[in-house]
Amino acid sequence: MSASRRVTLKPGDTIGILGGGQLGRMLALAAARLGLKCQVFSPDPDSPAFDVVQNATCAEYADVEALELFAADVDVVTYEFENIPASTAMVLAARRPVLPDYRILETVQDRLLEKNFISGLGIATAPYADVTSPQTLREAIKVVGLPAVIKTRRFGYDGKGQAIIRDGDDPGQAWDDLGTRSAIAEAFVPFEREISVIAARGADGRVECFDVTENEHRDHILKYSRVPAAVSDTLAAQARDIAKKIADALDYVGVLAVEMFVVAGPGGPKLLVSEIAPRVHNSGHWTLDGASVSQFEQHIRAVAGWSLGKPVRHGSVVMTNLIGDDILDYSKWLTVPGASVHIYGKGAQRPGRKMGHVTEVKNGDVKT
Repeated sequence: MSASRRVTLKPGDTIGILGGGQLGRMLALAAARLGLKCQVFSPDPDSPAFDVVQNATCAEYADVEALELFAADVDVVTYEFENIPASTAMVLAARRPVLPDYRILETVQDRLLEKNFISGLGIATAPYADVTSPQTLREAIKVVGLPAVIKTRRFGYDGKGQAIIRDGDDPGQAWDDLGTRSAIAEAFVPFEREISVIAARGADGRVECFDVTENEHRDHILKYSRVPAAVSDTLAAQARDIAKKIADALDYVGVLAVEMFVVAGPGGPKLLVSEIAPRVHNSGHWTLDGASVSQFEQHIRAVAGWSLGKPVRHGSVVMTNLIGDDILDYSKWLTVPGASVHIYGKGAQRPGRKMGHVTEVKNGDVKT
C-alpha cells in the first residue's frame, strides 16, 4: 500500500461502509466498540445496517453527487460485498482511500479473471474453461468433463447464476436457462469437505488467519460452520498458507475469505481453491463469540491502519445460519448453554434469506 494512501485513524474518526446488509451492520458494531464511527451508504431504505449507525446515506450507487457528499463525511471507505459497481468505487477512490483497494474488485467480480489469478499463483483449482456460447460450452465440457458446473462470470452468490450439467443434459438448454453471454464451466469436484480460511492483512503486510472452518451448505446456502475443521494440522497449515499467498499477491488490506475443497488424492487429501470473497464472510461469523477478536474487528483494525489482533479460539464452535422461517424459532436458542443469538433486523423472512445466526461455543478444545 503506497504511503500516500496509508490510513491511520484515531478514535472518533469515521469509516464509510458501502452496503447496508448484515455484514455492514456487524462491521459498524465492531467499529463502535473501538470508538470509531461509521456511515453507511446503501440504496435500500430497509438496510439493517442503518439501524446501528447515526448517519446513513440512502442513494443509488450511480448517484455521483450523493457519493461525493458521502466521501466528504468519512475518512476511509470500505465495503461489505464485492458487487459494488466499479464506477462507484472509482468515484470514491478519487476522494478518499478505499480499502481493500477497489482495483481488487476487477479481479474478484469476474470468475474467469479470479480463476486465472489463482492459477497464476501456482494454486490448484478445479479444471475450468471460458464459455461464451452453446458451442463453446460443448467444447468446454470436452475439457472439464461431466458433471460440470456452469456459472455466470459476474454477480453470482449463494448458488445464484449457476447450474450443474450432467450426462444426458442439453448444454444448449442449460446455456439458455442461465441467460448470460459470458460464463465459466468448471469440473464438478467430488470433495470430501468444504473449508474456508478467514484471513486478515494489515497495511503493514502482517497476516493473521483464523482457524480453518468446515462448512456445510443446504440448497447452495451456508447452513453450518464448524471449527476446528476435521482436517490434519498439515492440511490446515497449507490452507492458511494459500490464504496468505493470495492476500499478499493482492496487496490486500482488510479481511478476506478463501473457500476451498478438500479432495482425495493418491498421496492423501489435497486442496483446490473454489473462490475468494474480498470481505468479511458468513463462514467467519463464529469469530464473534468464538474467538478473542472477531473477523469484523480485524477488518476495522486493518482499514483504520491499526495493529491486527492475534486470534485465540475459545473452544469448539458451531455456527448455524437462521434462514427464512428458521428465524421464527429464535427463542428456542435463548436458553441453550453456550449459545449466542444474532438477529439481523431484516424485514419479512423468505426462503433463502439469511435472517440471523447462532453461535455455540463448547469449551475444552482451545487452540492458540
